[in-house]
Amino acid sequence: MKKRLLAMLLAGAMIFGLAACGNNEGSTETPNAGETTPAGTEETGGEAKTVKVGMICIGDENDQGYTYNFIRGMEDTKAKLAELGIETGDWVVKYNIGEDSTCEDANIELAEAGCDIIFNTSYGFEDYMLKVAADYPEIQFVGCTNQQSAVDDLDNTHNAFANIYEGRYLAGVVGGMKLQQMIDEGTITEDQAIIGYVGAYPYAEVISGFTAFYLGAKSVCPSATMKVKYVNSWSDATEEANAAKALCDEGCVLISQHSDNTTPATAAQEAGAFHCGYNNDMTGVAPDASLISTRIDWSVYMTYAISAVANGENFDQDWTDNMADGAVVLTELNEAIAAPGTTEAIEKAEADLAGGMHVFAGPLSGHDHWDTSLTWSIGEGEYFAESDLSQDGGLSAPQFTWIIDGITEE
Repeated sequence: MKKRLLAMLLAGAMIFGLAACGNNEGSTETPNAGETTPAGTEETGGEAKTVKVGMICIGDENDQGYTYNFIRGMEDTKAKLAELGIETGDWVVKYNIGEDSTCEDANIELAEAGCDIIFNTSYGFEDYMLKVAADYPEIQFVGCTNQQSAVDDLDNTHNAFANIYEGRYLAGVVGGMKLQQMIDEGTITEDQAIIGYVGAYPYAEVISGFTAFYLGAKSVCPSATMKVKYVNSWSDATEEANAAKALCDEGCVLISQHSDNTTPATAAQEAGAFHCGYNNDMTGVAPDASLISTRIDWSVYMTYAISAVANGENFDQDWTDNMADGAVVLTELNEAIAAPGTTEAIEKAEADLAGGMHVFAGPLSGHDHWDTSLTWSIGEGEYFAESDLSQDGGLSAPQFTWIIDGITEE
């Protein structure tokens, strides 16, 4: 199968270090209990089909953020496939795998165990996955949140990402509604409408995410500004809490995050600030602070890919989907603390997105994260295509790395 994009696109995007959430360096693997799924794709019981599925995770079932969202996706996928007459039984899951050679070993072990399709769930897994995929051309290998398979020479490798920036935009609308309520009620002044953002790394996925959140907030609270602190880890509960606390100490009254733990939510609550989360509903740990969260529903892609394997069909080597089709979702709104009119604001923004609104639309201006002397701007009626393949044939993985006016990094 011919690749659709030139390798030069990959080289340019890789400069910005696109990355998926999740890291647990130095941890050990924990095989999934009951690895009993029959090997191979075969007919069973007349119409039922069985596919053996492997998945490699950077965390484990105790991770209440990134890995938890993949585990939820796995369980939802099993149920959806069963309705289609496709059985996957107990998936073979490798937990606590580092972004290092242990990932290569895990891919080999799953391939030798007879898996028909293997999901690698963290960006840092992709290089190790590609080392193995060439030796097992009959097995399909998926790099979630990656992009190299759009340009490599292997027909059995695939990338998958959803337009999570759409969910972050909507979560930003929720946060912005709360900020504007506080301004209108005199709790804060316009110049005190400051958002604090706990970021993992200054990579495109994180930068595009907090930009989308900020633009959503600013659409309903024009005076909003944002401060970003990076913790240089996908998952460090203590540092995430420290960053959130520091942002609150600097005057931020709303906290959001691109990090794996719930500690930014609890830190926001302790400081009397509000919060919008990622990957999981955090109202359970911070009911007085957490307004809403957004996440990717991985069962949409997993069901699509596994169904293709079961039916002997080809499937996309670079896949993305959006909120309108259910690949990006919001958790339940915490109406006890949300601003009046928030539900209606969400519905309007969601309809705008479904109707073709571009999140990264001009007028926008700013500078490059890596070289602040480089400036950038787009005018009214222009937009940055981000990662939607329907927009100018972009890659599925995020590519936006500009720091727009109104956002400061610390």
